[in-house]
Amino acid sequence: MSKAAELAALIGSQSSLSKSNIVINGAMQAWQRGTTSITASGPQYFCDRFATDHGQGGATTSQLTLSGSDTPYTLGFRYGLRMTNTTNTTATNGYRQYRYRLEAQDIANSGWNYTDPNSSITLSFWVRSSLAGTYYCTLEPDDQSDNYAYNIGFTLLANTWTKVTHAVPGHSTLVFNNDNGIGMSIHWRIWLGTNYTTSGTGTSSWYDTDNSGTLSPDFSQNWANTSSATFDLTGFQMELGEVATPFKHETFADNLARCQRYMFSLNGDNADYWGVPFSVYTSTSGEGTIRFPQAMRAKPSVTMSGTWNVKANDDSADTTTAPTIYATDDFLGANLYSNTISGATAGQAGNFRWKADSSYIHFDAEL
Repeated sequence: MSKAAELAALIGSQSSLSKSNIVINGAMQAWQRGTTSITASGPQYFCDRFATDHGQGGATTSQLTLSGSDTPYTLGFRYGLRMTNTTNTTATNGYRQYRYRLEAQDIANSGWNYTDPNSSITLSFWVRSSLAGTYYCTLEPDDQSDNYAYNIGFTLLANTWTKVTHAVPGHSTLVFNNDNGIGMSIHWRIWLGTNYTTSGTGTSSWYDTDNSGTLSPDFSQNWANTSSATFDLTGFQMELGEVATPFKHETFADNLARCQRYMFSLNGDNADYWGVPFSVYTSTSGEGTIRFPQAMRAKPSVTMSGTWNVKANDDSADTTTAPTIYATDDFLGANLYSNTISGATAGQAGNFRWKADSSYIHFDAEL
């Protein structure tokens, strides 16, 4: 083979290992819900696309700001997730974990021949714990009738950043529908109580959770029974092939646009009184439209908080009652309606606007 042919073959083999990261916000740039720490139990989205989850005892999840002394910082990462144990527990049904969910069609169209054990998808991420020991990352597909899972075990030294990489092979039982539902959940198991673990549960292979009834092997440490223990995560990537390539960083704008398929936040700005234009129908009613910057994954749920008002007729018309908001069925926008306006004139234009910086509307289409 000539040198030119060898080079072409090499380029071809490397290009088949897609450099595209199918994870969104793996560098944790986007925080549309804000950065106020979360203390409540149960799965809650915090950093865009990432949920935090704990049960029994107590834990707080916060934004971690990286600095020059953090190894991931030198590779372009500026933020991460940090869970801090606040109330110790040894409960058999206790747990501490992070979760990320992949949309089914993103896996189905990734190029991964997921029913072939000779075809792999590779995970890589940076982690650090204040407590030395073995932890697990678990992949749980959602679409097949049999519940299979794959555990990746990794051992950490205390307070030491570690990059974990692992190639996950396909399996004949795997199914991923070409739709917008949940394709796979990835959990970082910081600690699980013994209700969820068994010493015989393996790692680095697919196993039937219906038969085993457990989520992971036993833990060599009890992170949840260690006061003020911390666990940090950043730089999550999934890519086609058996090799973990350098992280594919995106511009902030490109990353945010991908996040807005799942979550779109409109936030208040009291100084500028920015708001949503609307048309006055009668002296007491009017309607406006919000267009989403991206088509959302599904019809979103709507959460509104804060202080609002409507202004029309050169500010002579007013209401202090928040309008009704409902998302449209095409996943592209939402309508705002108010019938509590006073002093408006039909045909006038107005604004539905924030009265406090802390006000927001969240449109949530997360998995």
